[in-house]
Amino acid sequence: MENKSPEKTISRRQFLTGGARLTATAAIMSMGGASLMARALSNLTEVDIPYTKLNNGTLMPRLGFGTHTLRGDTCIRCVSEAIDSGYRLIDTATIYGNEEFVGQGIKKSGFDRDKLFVTSKLWVDDAGYENTLKAFQVTLDKLQLDYLNLWLIHRPRGDVRGTWKAMEELYHAGKVKAIGLSNFAPKDIEDVLSYCTVKPVINQVENHAFFQQTDIAKSLKKNGIQMEGWSPFAQGRNGMFTNETIAAIAKKYNKTNAQVCLRWQFQHGLVIIPRTTQKAHMEENLQIFDFKLSGGDMKVMDSLNLDKTQFPEWE
Repeated sequence: MENKSPEKTISRRQFLTGGARLTATAAIMSMGGASLMARALSNLTEVDIPYTKLNNGTLMPRLGFGTHTLRGDTCIRCVSEAIDSGYRLIDTATIYGNEEFVGQGIKKSGFDRDKLFVTSKLWVDDAGYENTLKAFQVTLDKLQLDYLNLWLIHRPRGDVRGTWKAMEELYHAGKVKAIGLSNFAPKDIEDVLSYCTVKPVINQVENHAFFQQTDIAKSLKKNGIQMEGWSPFAQGRNGMFTNETIAAIAKKYNKTNAQVCLRWQFQHGLVIIPRTTQKAHMEENLQIFDFKLSGGDMKVMDSLNLDKTQFPEWE
């Protein structure tokens, strides 16, 4: 899952007003040429996204693009634009109903598939050994890919043991480079670890300033499993984009609330997958590697934890 970022909240970002982008625009216009401006502004988004090494040695981008709720032409455009902006991790899931559109977006981008990291997730209706094998092929066909970089069990329901056995076989066959979990509580993780022969590399869970999942984080760290956060902005719920505490921190670094939230998660070691339909916001979300939150500001962000989900309807 990931951020739905309602378009009505655009004003929350103000996209670095008075910052580097405006400075670059003025300098380029003084040199003359709209084409130069377009090229230089595009270059501002050419960010080297750091990678993390998963417990099986696979390298995974620390910042990716989520696709939850994206459909049809919008999804195709957004995936293509995200790749063009510099994203190399694309996250989808069977239950999103958009794998075919994500695949078309990847194809439209024209980018080297082997340089992309594509994640999808198995829904609970397909749990069990035989169902999992069939569902995997359906996912590959919809995405128009020969392999996945990462495949996750979306929720700990149904025949998880049978599902994991099938996923291990697909992993050993090279059809998927890494396998993992999503929305698994510590007890669910321990259960999988009790019988698996291939350790999960990741657990993707709701994570943002208002729900920091500290118990899961401790469990994952203990077991050498990477934490990945969906909905890093909580879809703007609880006033995240207008939160005065976050805004005060953002002002210190000439950044936005969104960028501070992503940077805070990044410094806590998470992989993060924000979602947006606007290219300007895609680019904004990439601009989190040129500053670092102080220890004091990290603690202030930590203090925002309400320790409860912002999506009770998904429980």
